[in-house]
Amino acid sequence: MDDPKYIVGIDLGTTNSVIAYCPIPKDSTDLSEIKIFKIPQLVEAGSIGRSDTLPSFIFHPGENDVPDGALELPWDNNINYAVGEFARNRGVEIPNRLIASTKSWLCHTGVDRNGPILPWDSPDETSKKSPVQATADILTHIRNAWNHEMGNDAALEKQEIFLTVPASFDAVARDLTVKASELAGLERITLLEEPQAAFYAWLEQQGEEWRKNISVGDRILVCDVGGGTTDFSLIQSSEIAGELTLERIAVGDHLLVGGDNMDVALAHVLAQKVSEEGHKLNPWQMRGLWQSCRKAKEELYSNPKKRTYPITILGRGSSLIGGTIESRLTKEELNNNISEGFFPLCDKDTEPVQYKRVGMKKMGLEYTSDPAITHHLAKFLKHHTQDDAHYPTAVLFNGGVMKSTAMRKRTLQAISAWQESRLSIRELTNHNFDLAVATGAAYYGMARHGKGIRIRAGLNKTYYIGIEPSLPAVPGMSIPVKYLCVAPFGMEEGSGGEITDQNFGLILGETVKFDLYASNIRKQDQMGFFVETEEDDITLVSSMETQLEKDNDSSGTMIPIRLQVSVTEIGTLELWCVSNENDQKWKLEFNVRELNN
Repeated sequence: MDDPKYIVGIDLGTTNSVIAYCPIPKDSTDLSEIKIFKIPQLVEAGSIGRSDTLPSFIFHPGENDVPDGALELPWDNNINYAVGEFARNRGVEIPNRLIASTKSWLCHTGVDRNGPILPWDSPDETSKKSPVQATADILTHIRNAWNHEMGNDAALEKQEIFLTVPASFDAVARDLTVKASELAGLERITLLEEPQAAFYAWLEQQGEEWRKNISVGDRILVCDVGGGTTDFSLIQSSEIAGELTLERIAVGDHLLVGGDNMDVALAHVLAQKVSEEGHKLNPWQMRGLWQSCRKAKEELYSNPKKRTYPITILGRGSSLIGGTIESRLTKEELNNNISEGFFPLCDKDTEPVQYKRVGMKKMGLEYTSDPAITHHLAKFLKHHTQDDAHYPTAVLFNGGVMKSTAMRKRTLQAISAWQESRLSIRELTNHNFDLAVATGAAYYGMARHGKGIRIRAGLNKTYYIGIEPSLPAVPGMSIPVKYLCVAPFGMEEGSGGEITDQNFGLILGETVKFDLYASNIRKQDQMGFFVETEEDDITLVSSMETQLEKDNDSSGTMIPIRLQVSVTEIGTLELWCVSNENDQKWKLEFNVRELNN
């Protein structure tokens, strides 16, 4: 393979994707400027535009949904789907043809992520894709767009690529992200957590001045509230051998709450307003109103002097223009509904509200039941801080929602109130909330070449395998399962280990199943440590199964084995069964369908 010319950071966002890049530095004195790649995409039927962001939406039109040739791209005139701005806008009008929130589907344990299920809840005759393939389609558009603009000599598949994922992604979701990248023809990739990438972008902004803003003992909370998800991470500053070092010490859960929820909330506020004026909106008008509220929210937050924003709702039926409804979203309505609904002030012991569940629920994305982001933040800090000394001393905000000064101040107010000492918490300035993750990913690539500081991180969870003990069967009682820790929190990329002091037997010639569990709270458990089943801070991630064979026919044979574990350089977890007899190895493959049976 040709030597790479560029370091490329790809933010594969829930709502928007971004590409940042820079030349690979030639030596320690080479200062490489990070640039944003303007992504060619359909902006209207048959019309190509270029933008810093690529909306992460895929539109699969029906036979009469777009004119002939409307989806043609400069590099492909036979494509039958659209990715980007046109896909998002046209998909609002025909939602059962639109694939959205692909990244959230990719980590949804309740569905077959390798099966053709998207667009979700669409008619059977609709062309469907798996979450893995849909992710690959977005990456394929990025690859083709890059290659068209940069030329085959600098083809994306030949470059060093750093692809970001939520910090909360477990081993299975990371593995599927790699699979999607390979389907898109991108095999030279490394995974990087999004909050870390946002912090790397801050380091890039600061240059050598960052040490004046971070001191030994500082704890930095990265609070990333994007269009579809919320992600928390804690980064600790310490001193080793006289050098200031950074380490990611905690990550939060995958929270499906963000700007999209806020747009829907604002749409209902305006729907109520126009209803009081005698206008009842149908579902089609509501979908259009959601998009209008998104634009209004962004405009009002980005322009402090604006007090209101006009909203136009098309009429129903044949009289679309004549029946147009006019309204306005005010800054007061915006702040009141977003602040009180999504960022309410609360006690530090507040837990997210668990609403009483209905016996039957329509399958779909696992949206967070409590939309109050401060409730989830309080829970996160409660689990990862013992006292005031462990509370964040600084916060770095990221994501489109946090462009709002009001939301950032509200969050800082909440955190300050949770500390008995009421110490002030400073905000680290983010110069671009939309582009930071991609920029930080490119900076991380430079740091791997010695051109910047690296954050110590490793595995974002502690992983376990369920082990059934050798006990006599008792009528009416199930045999308890113990959790064997196979990979501790923070286990670094490129490292590995082996569990040799336990006796395990493995069946050959039959399908063997393992249950994989994880915890982002239990950080003290080490490889080979057993945990009892009563622990409620360990959750099932997935099941793994494989048909293990030997050279000769070994059906039904049990052999003694040991477990080997490694964290790859690209950030994925590998588990191997190794024979004690001849060192033959079997890799345990993740099976993401088993949980659905």
